[in-house]
Amino acid sequence: MFPACIQPYLAGARKAKIAGCPRGRAVPASRAMASESPTPSPAAASPRRLRRFRVDVGTIITAVVLAQSLLLVGLGYWGAQRLVTAIGESAHRADHLRIEDKVNAFLAKATSVVQAMAAAPSLRPAGEGAVPTAELLWVLLQQSPELDSLYVANDVGRMLMVQRYPDPAVRHIVREHGTTIETWEFKPKPPEDGTGSDAQQRYLTERISAFRSDYDPLSRSWFSMALQKQAPVWTRPYVFAAAQELGVTYAIPSRRRDASGAQVLVAAGDVTLGRLADFVRQFSRAGYGDSALLSADGQVLARSDQPGRAHALHAPEGGVLGAVHTHMLADGSARGTIATHFPIQVDGRRYLVQTSRIPSTHWRLISWVPEEKLLGGLRRAVLWAMALVLGFLGLIVMVSLRLAQRVTAPVEQLSRIARRIGRLDLDRLPRVQSRVLEIQHLDQALDDSARGLKAFRKFVPVDVVTQLVDRGHDLAPSGEPRRITVMFTDVGGFTRIAETTPIGGLVDQLTQYFNLAAAVVARHGGTIDKYIGDGMLVFWGAPTEWPDAELRACRAALELQTELDALNAQWQAQGRAPFPTRIGIHTGPAITGVLGSNDRLSYTAVGDTMNVASRIEGLNKELGTRILISQTTFEGLGGALPTRRLDAMQIRGRQQPLLVYELLEAAPPAA
Repeated sequence: MFPACIQPYLAGARKAKIAGCPRGRAVPASRAMASESPTPSPAAASPRRLRRFRVDVGTIITAVVLAQSLLLVGLGYWGAQRLVTAIGESAHRADHLRIEDKVNAFLAKATSVVQAMAAAPSLRPAGEGAVPTAELLWVLLQQSPELDSLYVANDVGRMLMVQRYPDPAVRHIVREHGTTIETWEFKPKPPEDGTGSDAQQRYLTERISAFRSDYDPLSRSWFSMALQKQAPVWTRPYVFAAAQELGVTYAIPSRRRDASGAQVLVAAGDVTLGRLADFVRQFSRAGYGDSALLSADGQVLARSDQPGRAHALHAPEGGVLGAVHTHMLADGSARGTIATHFPIQVDGRRYLVQTSRIPSTHWRLISWVPEEKLLGGLRRAVLWAMALVLGFLGLIVMVSLRLAQRVTAPVEQLSRIARRIGRLDLDRLPRVQSRVLEIQHLDQALDDSARGLKAFRKFVPVDVVTQLVDRGHDLAPSGEPRRITVMFTDVGGFTRIAETTPIGGLVDQLTQYFNLAAAVVARHGGTIDKYIGDGMLVFWGAPTEWPDAELRACRAALELQTELDALNAQWQAQGRAPFPTRIGIHTGPAITGVLGSNDRLSYTAVGDTMNVASRIEGLNKELGTRILISQTTFEGLGGALPTRRLDAMQIRGRQQPLLVYELLEAAPPAA
């Protein structure tokens, strides 16, 4: 209905106040939109007083320069912000990597000590080699502050252990017949200042204690995991039996053969989580923010945002760490192997987050920094610089505006002409004379547009376009859900009538028929969607919402049948074939609006409601009726018109039967 090539010319018509169509006039769907609109007053219809517009070449040049300058300033600000963010992220990443390197170095030193111990040829947990093994383990422990204990156990329940906490001691453990005997050789505590006697004095036994216990080295996780995997392993965090602290163990299996035969040894070393907590807390002491270390299954090993050491494993709940962990679980990065970085908002504060994975233990190191603390100063400096630049640009604009020359008259006149073209008022448009070449080109272009629209106006209904635009409808495909009442009409036996009636007479009868039907529909506020051969699709409720849409549709149907009876009687008197009309009415939801292709649009309605109305109309032939309405339409009438309930009918396209009613006429014609 509206060719795409003329739609750009119609944008200005929305401001025009054009009177609606007369209520007694039948209009198609797109024209019926304004059938109920009140006629605007003369004051409203008169053009608005135009504000005088002043422009000159200097202003244009100033605007271009200003636009380019603002673009450059905007790009500079954007680049500065990106640079500030990159600097902040780089600083944060450097702190994060520093802590990660310390953790990795700490674990690497622990693993190297255990590997050196496991490689000792004379490593024995019991028997003749136990004494030199104990001395070796003691020396390695004294040289390795990362470890809290070193030990070796075999597959027959013998274990030799040297420990630093809670008391320096050498433990001999023998497990036989379900009973464990432990012998502790307590060593002197090292002085707090790090100085002291020689190595022999530090290894002297101060006292010996022997007792029974339920400790079974063969059942410990470090022993079973090492044997099961036959490779070095890090255990999950657990509570150490001697120190009663959370920690992890690094264990290495080793097979030996001596005079007593083959045996399996497991060499291991313990690291308490308290030592890892010290590394994690170094992040917050070195700068802004905090960090935390999570186990492979997401339990907190150490965190710097809460005081004290962890004495039990728990999930990362509360604070920024809880929010970060929830975010990582949501995006899947909590189980990933690559390092990630992202921002997060917690309690109205924005944080920068870095995460990485410790390869040897599969732990996750997380650090977070308040963005304002890290980047606030730099961003404020950037804002001050931008403010100075904008102030300078403002000064340039003021100087340019004062030097501009005024050329408003022809431009103002051209704007009035453009508004008239927007309202499709194309008759007797004046021409504008100007010495400015660009204004001459604009005047010629507007004249060409007006002449082109004059040609299109012969093919396009101008009143339809202006009514649509006046109501604020975009001349582009659009739609909205509405509850409407649909009336579908059809002429019974039209095929036979068309075959027996001359073409000229048939066209004349159809014209009279549709003129009468359109007039009835217009009187009752209906919208004609389309003519379908000898039928007609009409709806109420769009674009104007009628609270009594069902009543209007039913009254229109009754009036239509009454007037068609008179017209058919007139035709029969003239020897012409009558047009017996059947009507179906249904109420339901539909999509209404300007629909169609980009180059051909129409105000219409689509949906199952139209199909059901068509099916109901078809039931008239089966039931011998002239007007049928659906259950929803009957309920909308509220008993305002006489009806007769019929059976529930099965219609095509629906699984459930549909209850229909006959709308009773005052005096239906004889069959």
